[in-house]
Amino acid sequence: MENVVLIVHLILAFSLIGVVLLQRSEGGGLGMGGGGGGGGGLVSSRAAATALGKVTWALAIGFIITSLTLTIIAAQKAGGNSVLDRLGIEAPNTQEGDIPSGDLLLPPSTSGETGDGLLPRADE
Repeated sequence: MENVVLIVHLILAFSLIGVVLLQRSEGGGLGMGGGGGGGGGLVSSRAAATALGKVTWALAIGFIITSLTLTIIAAQKAGGNSVLDRLGIEAPNTQEGDIPSGDLLLPPSTSGETGDGLLPRADE
């Protein structure tokens, strides 16, 4: 199910990009129509702009719906697992009310110095 929604999401994304690029901008850009004249075509420039606007809205709404659907699917798969649960790292043992120090999170020092080695000590 997730793969189907993801494929539809990607198709909508690329379609939305294409439709936006086809629209006429203030500076001309990659727009479909040439000048502003109403010269005898099947679709006037105003009607084409309205149709492209409606297609853009439809694609944008579909894109948002598939985005929300993918988010809900991902949240259901996560289920309450933590990243640390997947890595197999256990939390440090502390008693209730104790605040763990940052030393439990840092790897042991191999240089033999008492500091972190980033800043010189005051006596150096």
